[in-house]
Amino acid sequence: MSNNNVVEIKDRDTITDALTEMLQTGAQQLIHQAVQAELAVFMGLYSNQSTDDGRASVVRNGYHPERKILTGIGSVPVKIPKVRSREGKPVTFHSALVPPYVRKAKSVEASLPWLYLKGISTGEMGEALKILVGNDAQGLSASTISRLKQEWGQEYQQWQHKPLDKDQWVYIWADGIYSGLRSEDTKLCALVIIGVNERGQKHFLAIEDGVRESTQSWREVLLKLKHRGMNAPQLAIGDGALGFWKALDEVYSTTRHQRCWVHKTANILNKLPKSSQPKAKQALHEIWQAETKEDAEESFDLFITTYEAKFPKSTLCLQKDKEELLAFYDYPAQHWQSIRTSNPIESTFGTIRHRTKRAKGCLSRDGMLHMMFKLSQCAEGKWRKLRGFGFLGKVIKGIKFKDGIEVISDNQVAA
Repeated sequence: MSNNNVVEIKDRDTITDALTEMLQTGAQQLIHQAVQAELAVFMGLYSNQSTDDGRASVVRNGYHPERKILTGIGSVPVKIPKVRSREGKPVTFHSALVPPYVRKAKSVEASLPWLYLKGISTGEMGEALKILVGNDAQGLSASTISRLKQEWGQEYQQWQHKPLDKDQWVYIWADGIYSGLRSEDTKLCALVIIGVNERGQKHFLAIEDGVRESTQSWREVLLKLKHRGMNAPQLAIGDGALGFWKALDEVYSTTRHQRCWVHKTANILNKLPKSSQPKAKQALHEIWQAETKEDAEESFDLFITTYEAKFPKSTLCLQKDKEELLAFYDYPAQHWQSIRTSNPIESTFGTIRHRTKRAKGCLSRDGMLHMMFKLSQCAEGKWRKLRGFGFLGKVIKGIKFKDGIEVISDNQVAA
């Protein structure tokens, strides 16, 4: 029996199974619906224009010749509508979803780093892509993939030196992401920092190789950011177990600390028997979900009183970071959802831990960082602005907030 688990489909354009047919039909319908929605908006621009005899000035005029778009599930046929002006004026409809002459969906290019992270070696990439996108994948040979990997490495190197002094960085999130890859006896870890600027735009600022608990590793990361021009952020968010905090105090001494409630909750629950964990989790939830800091402190004290006698390790874990856990109350309430946890990093890299388990023989230390970088760029392009970004300017100016509400000074009242 062959150990090769890759089964080649000789002709992807010929449907060979019901699932593929269903997916391709669904994709075709979705694209058609989206293009029709674009057309409706376009036609709306001319809805008030009419000819001398009262007819619509711009009307539909059939379709352009059908063409196939290469997607992650094979070639999908697409027909783009045409329009014409009854008055002979030049009018052309262009779809933003399927621009003229496009023959390949962007998701195909984005899938390459995912495939490589899944453990497909360079030599197997071509066959894997044939299965993913059909015979249109010709030309994506081992040499092509190697060239792409070199380009990703060059892009990563250029990105590492990109100046950061054109933005004011307000909040940063830090975490160490274990990849599942090992180099000798050391598990490889990427030290990741995401920042949000004064306009509410979130960007990856650092993806570096290092040791999660090492102050020196984080010091090197932060010093690079400072050299690139990053200002001292107002607040940093992360897990208390990171070596990041000592390094932060050395490099950016004015930046305040906010411990991640997701990490802290997990650490506390691990120190409790399973039977006590559901109620304890709810009690912790009532702390960081409290409307005011005073209410949070009352729930905080109640948790200590409830669990200290029987489970002192769990309450000590909570007590030691009290100030850093409740720091978010001094910032706009609109930002609380984002600054109470390191979720921006966790949500982006959560699946990488699973996808790299099979890749021990396929990714080097540099390869891991390059792939994480490519994945981060794909994710970053889909991010929305920080909720309540209009308040970031006030945070930069040092305007005080209490329980998430701006504190109005006597001078402001008098004015």
